[in-house]
Amino acid sequence: MFNVDLLVNALTTLLVTLDPPGLAPIFLSLTVGLSRQERFQVATRGSLIAFFILAAFALFGNSILGLLGISIGAFRIAGGLLLFWIAFEMIFEKRQERKEKTGENATVKDHIHNIAVFPLALPLIAGPGAISATILLAGSFPTAVERTQLLIVIALSMLSLFLALVIAERVDRFLGVTGRAILTRLLGVILAALAVQFVVDGVKSAMTT
Repeated sequence: MFNVDLLVNALTTLLVTLDPPGLAPIFLSLTVGLSRQERFQVATRGSLIAFFILAAFALFGNSILGLLGISIGAFRIAGGLLLFWIAFEMIFEKRQERKEKTGENATVKDHIHNIAVFPLALPLIAGPGAISATILLAGSFPTAVERTQLLIVIALSMLSLFLALVIAERVDRFLGVTGRAILTRLLGVILAALAVQFVVDGVKSAMTT
């Protein structure tokens, strides 16, 4: 049983949160000096690690919340506010600056060998925003079949991100500074609207329990 609107909403939320076009230039800066094959290996490993992290939260995130005594309504409100803050950063160019600083610091500390794990998989791909969005979405996919659909959505989102990283050099050259700025702001507005919807749904859920 497929709810197309729900699946499209989930895919849109994850893609906007992951922000593949925005991550592409950061990936290039992290992999300076690497060959195309080495970049491909870093992109593959980072995307796979991030997928398993998000999949774990999709499957067990609600159980963890239950153990902590946190209702899904409360988490939707908190997660929605967090996503709204990310949207705010995207619209006003704060998120890209923070990602660049994270990438620079990690390159100095761990150098090139571990960048697929840190900071690529964590926190640039599977960061707080993506994890929050995944747990929030999991609340809308309660059954085993629906949860499998969510995992497929996560896989598709990660595949899109992986492809963006593989062609990062071309994407960055194609978009340019103006293109990246326009796309980031547009995605920020979409994410802000989705974040507000999460808060509204959370308030409704909290009031009915």
